Amino acid sequence: MTLFSFYATCPKGLEAPLEEELISLGFKDTVIGDAGVWFTGTFTDGMKANLYSRIASRILLLIKKSTYANERDLYESAYSFAWSDWFDVNHTFMVTTNAKNCPLRSIDFVTLRVKDAICDHFRELHEHRPSIDTRDPDVRIYVYLTDRDYFYYIDLSGEALFKRGPRVESGDTPLKKNLVAGLLALSGWQPEIPLVDMFCGSGTILIEAAEITLKRAPGLHRSFGFEKLKLFDASAWQKIIKEAQSLAEKQRPLPIWGYDLKGDAIQSSLANFKAADLDEAISLKQVNAIESTPPTDKGMIVSNPPYGVRLSDLSFLQELYPQLGETLKKRYANWDSWFLTADLTFPKGLRLKPTRKVPLFNGALECRFFHIPLVSGSNRKKDA
Repeated sequence: MTLFSFYATCPKGLEAPLEEELISLGFKDTVIGDAGVWFTGTFTDGMKANLYSRIASRILLLIKKSTYANERDLYESAYSFAWSDWFDVNHTFMVTTNAKNCPLRSIDFVTLRVKDAICDHFRELHEHRPSIDTRDPDVRIYVYLTDRDYFYYIDLSGEALFKRGPRVESGDTPLKKNLVAGLLALSGWQPEIPLVDMFCGSGTILIEAAEITLKRAPGLHRSFGFEKLKLFDASAWQKIIKEAQSLAEKQRPLPIWGYDLKGDAIQSSLANFKAADLDEAISLKQVNAIESTPPTDKGMIVSNPPYGVRLSDLSFLQELYPQLGETLKKRYANWDSWFLTADLTFPKGLRLKPTRKVPLFNGALECRFFHIPLVSGSNRKKDA
């Protein structure tokens, strides 16, 4: 039984919840890295991580690492590696290079040299070479360089893991599903806790919570990069899939509610719920957040409220935030609340005090995930 080192990548700020998730899935030797987590396991474990991880962006398998001094070293190390043990000459591939403190002048040139080395390796064996496909390759190879070390990975995921499940409507600025899974993990939400998204948009947070509750593996309805590799065992994979299918529960009414003022957002959510077979599981209501009322005495709000960059947006938000703060204070006492926003002054606008603010990125956009417990009379900010 061969053990491999894997690197599960994730959005910055979600390393700790990703490690907890991997441990809960039974993976060993976890170590937090930069925007990711190391773990060890068999090739089958790598397949399982792709199927079950909700927070990871990709699962990378480390195939070679050593030191280098120049581009020639990288070419020779790539040329001498047994790529043909991993994939066939008739498979397309691409190479992506990332670096930190790398002394070499051009990362693009490194990518070119590694690509040439792989092609030369296959040409030496087969008298012809695999083709390059930078849009939808069969095999994705990642090179990571530090100041003196190199790491070669094969991507087991293929497309990023947040690209999962059916989606009909995406809304204006949809959150990636693995970021949403990380938000729910950071908040401490559990399936038995009533959940409200006050600005539900296309319903991403609600769908993720429902699928967690119903034990639906996130990768059940997609393909993966490892299916093109020589170590792939189709019969073992079918057993893993069948086990995941047996754990998944049919939809039923859940304590999950979504609100939004916009009718088109409600329609987008409804379309996405239906596509995900969750149209009977989640409750929706078209209502202004500041006029909403809690569906239960206690619960949790996890939401991505609007924030703006235009002056017209800022004027609207200057009116919205204080009114939202009053609604939270007066109507949602004894609830817990978490808000993801790029507006770092959001709690000040609410006139409520956060007890925690987690730095995160929504794509390239720097955000904060604010925790604001809603206990009546205890956390209102005093007016200056």
